[in-house]
Amino acid sequence: MCNSDITTTLLIEKPPQKPHRYLDRLSLPTTVKNLDNLKNSSPPPEIYPSVSDLISETKSLFKLAFPIALTAIILYARSIVSMLFLGRLGDLELAAGSLAIAFANITGYSVLSGLSLGMEPLCSQAFGAQRPKLLSVTLHRSVIFLLVSSIPISLLWLNMSKILLYLHQDPNITRLAHTYLLFSLPDLLTNSFVHPIRIYLRAQGITHPLTLASLIGTILHLPINFLLVNHLKLGVSGVAAAATVSNFFVLLSLVSYVWIFGLHEPTWTRPSRECFTGWKPLIRLAAPSCVSVCLEWWWYEIMIILCGLLANPKSTIASMGILIQTTSLLYVFPSSLGFAVSTRVGNELGANRPHKARLSAVVAVFISAIMGLSASTFASGMSQRWGQMFTSDGEILRLTAAALPILGLCELGNCPQTVGCGVMRGSARPSNAANVNLGAFYLVGMPVAIGLGFWLGVGFCGLWLGLLSAQVCCAGLMLYVVGSTDWDLEARRAQMLTCIGCDTKILLSEGD
Repeated sequence: MCNSDITTTLLIEKPPQKPHRYLDRLSLPTTVKNLDNLKNSSPPPEIYPSVSDLISETKSLFKLAFPIALTAIILYARSIVSMLFLGRLGDLELAAGSLAIAFANITGYSVLSGLSLGMEPLCSQAFGAQRPKLLSVTLHRSVIFLLVSSIPISLLWLNMSKILLYLHQDPNITRLAHTYLLFSLPDLLTNSFVHPIRIYLRAQGITHPLTLASLIGTILHLPINFLLVNHLKLGVSGVAAAATVSNFFVLLSLVSYVWIFGLHEPTWTRPSRECFTGWKPLIRLAAPSCVSVCLEWWWYEIMIILCGLLANPKSTIASMGILIQTTSLLYVFPSSLGFAVSTRVGNELGANRPHKARLSAVVAVFISAIMGLSASTFASGMSQRWGQMFTSDGEILRLTAAALPILGLCELGNCPQTVGCGVMRGSARPSNAANVNLGAFYLVGMPVAIGLGFWLGVGFCGLWLGLLSAQVCCAGLMLYVVGSTDWDLEARRAQMLTCIGCDTKILLSEGD
């Protein structure tokens, strides 16, 4: 991770003397600083969890997951406000906004989110291994990495209309969608800071600052929309600008809170030239993390593109936008649990406690199954009423009601699969998750969706049946990978990953 100039210092430095409100609670064992000792050490004896261990781990997961879920719900409320303002402007504007958001997710937000996840195992395992200063170096590198990655994304957004017209999208919808994206360009800069800071804090068990910052941004989002859309009559441009401005307030509030209360001090070092060296471990984790996230995100957004090729594209695209907002709401809970288990697994592997990492994974998967049942019940029960929150158009309501029960069944596989991805991230195995998503979504789900939607004439619901087949396959593969994990091996890999100066080929190998 770092260059040779600081290798010796980092390997022998003592943990910072200043108390850390979360690090001090971990009661971590002394980590292995000598690779020879690590190679010659025998794995700890098998430890079977008691009922109290299960309860304690469940509490730890919920303590992390609850504020993450609350933050996601707050951000979801903000996106709902944007969709409601688009719906009030008209069906054309709603379809254009949905298409623009889909394009932004495919080419921008999913890429930045995925690349930032490369720092998650580095930060969580370093924190568990009592090397908190390494978190700051990783944060600096990740911010620079995302800022550089935003440049080609911006160029792509500037040429969005040509791409969509080439894909045979409706010209009127494309024109408004391109306008929406132009006013969303500054959001790439904001996300390049928000994502790394969020992971940097979460690896230390600090989740409440982002919740408070997101609440501030969401509270401001409604009056900003009224000002730009209703008062200044900026239309689609106003909705996009309001989302960009409110997200900037999230970043401003987050940085201010962390700085004022000194949450950064125990793990903070000033940016230096070290940030521009030693990128290999970060990039080798970021690339497959990005692929894993993008493969899943792209599936949902590609379905919007396919809707534009069906009969009555205005209604199908608008309905797909509503359904994606719905699945985003349901996704809040398993994704929050996935982030929580990623942190817990990373911390415990970094602390050389493989039995606790395994316990966290097992408990999280069990909870995710309960979440899947709850989400499926909710989607089926609300099928006739949910679409009325967004529009009164009869055709859009009919399509939404028909697809919601299928969406609910998808959640039975989506919840365990999402939590499994979290386990893979925490154990620094993002390529495993990428391979699972590639096989399930694009070798199974995509052919089924296209075959049912177009060749067999099932149409809109055929696309969702393709997603159902993908989620079932993905969940099965992910549970197999998690269940066959050698946790002692992953603990040894974590010790090497946090041992600066080691061979990166050894550090990041996911094989034996």
